This record gives sequence, C-alpha cells and structure tokens, in this order.
Amino acid sequence: MTATQIPSPAAPAFRIVLPGLMTALVLAALDQNIVSPALPRIVGDLGGLSLLSWVVTAFMVASTAVAPLYGKLSDIYGRKPAFFTSIGIFLAGSALCGQAHTIAELIGFRAVQGLGAGGLITLAQTTIADLVSPRERGKYQGMFAGVFAFCSVAGPVLGGLITQEASWRWIFYVNIPVGVIALALLARGLPRRIASTVRHRIDFEGAGLVIGGTVAALTLVSCGGSQFPWASMQSAALLAAAVICFGLLVPVERRADEPILPPALFRDKLFVRAVTVVALSMMAIFGTATFLPLFFQLELGGTPLRAGLMMTPMMAGVIVASALGGRAVSRLGRYKIFPIAGLALATVSLAAVAGMARYFQTATGIEFALVTTGLGLGLVMPNLTTAVQNAVPRESMGVATSALAFFRSAGAAPGAAVSGAILNARLAHDIPALAHDSLVSIAALAEPERALIHLAYRHALSLVFLGAAGLAAVACAIATTVPELPLRGKG
Repeated sequence: MTATQIPSPAAPAFRIVLPGLMTALVLAALDQNIVSPALPRIVGDLGGLSLLSWVVTAFMVASTAVAPLYGKLSDIYGRKPAFFTSIGIFLAGSALCGQAHTIAELIGFRAVQGLGAGGLITLAQTTIADLVSPRERGKYQGMFAGVFAFCSVAGPVLGGLITQEASWRWIFYVNIPVGVIALALLARGLPRRIASTVRHRIDFEGAGLVIGGTVAALTLVSCGGSQFPWASMQSAALLAAAVICFGLLVPVERRADEPILPPALFRDKLFVRAVTVVALSMMAIFGTATFLPLFFQLELGGTPLRAGLMMTPMMAGVIVASALGGRAVSRLGRYKIFPIAGLALATVSLAAVAGMARYFQTATGIEFALVTTGLGLGLVMPNLTTAVQNAVPRESMGVATSALAFFRSAGAAPGAAVSGAILNARLAHDIPALAHDSLVSIAALAEPERALIHLAYRHALSLVFLGAAGLAAVACAIATTVPELPLRGKG
C-alpha cells in the first residue's frame, strides 16, 4: 500500500473503512466471550463433558498461533486480501460450528474459526496504522481497546440470551451477517494495493515452527493440571515439543530472507520491553477476570448473570481510559507516562481487591476497586501498540503489530493457568477433601462445614488477586524502562 493510496481520516473512504475495522474487531472479540454461557447447553446436546474445555481452548490456541502469519502476509500482499481471507475463514468456521453434530466436530470447527480470527485483531490494528499518523493513532487504538472491553461484557450476556431464546447454534450463525457487513465496508473503503515488482518469499518453515510451538505451549498451560496432570507423559511431550519448536525457530529466522518473526525486532529494546509489559498485563487481566465471577457467586451470593454484570465496572473503566488516554497521547505526543501510571493504579487496585476479598466482602468497595483497575489497565494496551508501531518502518508494520498481538494473546492462557494453579494449591492445602466440590455441593453442606469452605475460598481467591497485583507491579517496573521516541506526524 503506497502513501498516495492512503485516505486521510477526513476522507470519505476512511469513514467507511473505520466502521469496517470496528465490525471486524467485534467479530473476534465477541467470539472470545459469547460461547461460555452456552457450554452447559452444548454438552447437553452433544455430550463430551470431558472435552468441553477444548471448545474454548481450540479457538484460543489457533487464533494465537496464526497471528504472526497474517501480519507478514499483509506486509507482502496487502491488508485487503489478508482481511478477506481472515474474515472468509472465520465465517466458514462459524457456519460449520452451527452445523456440528458431535463435540469433536465442534472443537475442530472452533479451531477453523480461530484460524480466521487470528487475523482480525492484527489486521485491524495494522490497517489503522496505515491510515493515520503515529501522532493521531492513539485515539483510534483507544477506540479499538474500548470495543474489546465492551465485548468482554456484552459477549456473555448476549451468549446467554441467544442460547436461552433460540439455540446455542445461533451464537455462531449470528457471525455471518455481521461478517458480511464488515466485508462490504472493507471492500468499498480499503484501497487496492499496487502490484509490487519485488518477488517475496514466505517463511513457511518459520511459520510452521511458530504455530507448532505455540499450540504445544498453550495446550500445556491451558490443560495441564486439569485435563492431565502436570507430572505426566502428556505434559512432558508438550513441553518438549514447545522447547524444540522455539529452539529451532531462532536459527531458522536468522537465515530466512523474510522471517515471520524478524530477529531485528527482538534486538529493539522498545519492542522487547513493550511486548513484555503487554504479556504481563494480559496475565494479570485474565487471571483476575477468570475468577472474579466465582468470587461473586460463591462469596457474594450472585447468580451467574449477576456475576457477569458485576464485571461491568472494570470493563467500563477500560473503555473510558482507552478512549481518553488515546486522545491524550495524540494531543501531547507522548505515551510513556500513561502505561506507567495505569499499571501503578492497577497494582494498588488489585491489591485492594485482594484485601477486600479476604477480609471485608463488601460488593461496593470491590466494585470501586474494579473501576480503578479498569481505568489503569485501559491506559496500557492501546498506547504501547502506538509506541511499537511508531518505532518500526512502514514495511514492517504488519509483522510488528502481529508480533505484539501474538504476545498479548499468549499472555492470556498462562494468566488463567497460573491463577488456577494458585487457587487449587491453596484449596488443596486448606481443605484437601473438598477442594474441587461444586458450588451446588458446597451449598448443601451443614453451616460449620460451609463456613470453613467459604473461608478457604476467600483465602485462595485473595491470593489469586494478589498474584495479579504482583504481575501488574512487575509490568509497571518494566514500563519505566521502555524508551520514548517522538511520535511521528506522518506514517
């Protein structure tokens, strides 16, 4: 895509492209959250309770693994064909999911969905980097972060509503008209790429190693300790596969003509420190968000729907901070102070959540702390995306953005896994015979036993939230070392 083809934010084409990008983001963001409320109904229709977690895991692993490939392909062939491929695969996977007759089929089709979804986030962020200057980019990255936060709240509510009023199959079918709208907007608004006279070579060997290593690593952290023991042949095999793939990736990328993950990126201090901060922040977010609904239901007596709605304050904070922080970066031309301040606020807020979960159990105080947590975290992601895109040349924009998206997604699964390990270890220590009881069986216990169980859960959950605060604190310390480059006025 050449500079002469790029519409300015004031151009009519941009006013068509931006809604198309937002719609594509909605597709990816909703599908990370909309399926969870339908899982009980799915297993009731299809069976396969032991495989149910893979309905979520297959999508997450596939989308994370292919993100770097989309970035590189879009740098070579243009954003438009890469976008069309991504949305097309996603919609095909959605239609197949709606037709699944067994849990194994649904898992496979969810992986197909993930193969498409892996490009939606990366390409949306990369395309906006093509269309606006780094100085103006912050407010649009903030808008994108706001879309994600909104979908994090709306997804579970919408999924539950569709499943209750229609069928769980419609949570997949609903993607099709939305995807068609996104395709129509992008087809009309995105400029065509002028054919290049340079012959490119795709780094298939590197892509295969990235995908293989990512699948092995994320499967290990997602399923280890639940689907199979940590000390098992399955865990050992997955660990060995991940180490071998990523070990071989280093020499492969060094000799590749056009590497999928360029070694030069990892020699850039800004990029390395920014992706580290992003990955740690995602670990903190997912470690908290995964277990907050359990706390709301078990300790505050909320229903599943109310527990989902009680997550709204944190996500509202993310939306507000993303929008205001992005605009402030565009106005001031500085970005470093925002993630530092945001992570400092998130650290204090998460520590407060941990303390209140342990001692006070006041919904009002916890909700206030969650608002400030969201405000802090909302200042991190969009502004570090702007920083990375500002630091790389235009010809590497796609691969740099996709690498950042890859590490952001890769931080989510370990965050939930580490938090789960902390929870289970504490419960096993305090109440070994009852550590894995369901909420229903706990409610059926006599008062003395039930009180002991609730106390053990408060201890365990407070440690989970305290661990998230620790991750945010480490991320904040690293954020202070991220170099600050002047934001360019032109792309």
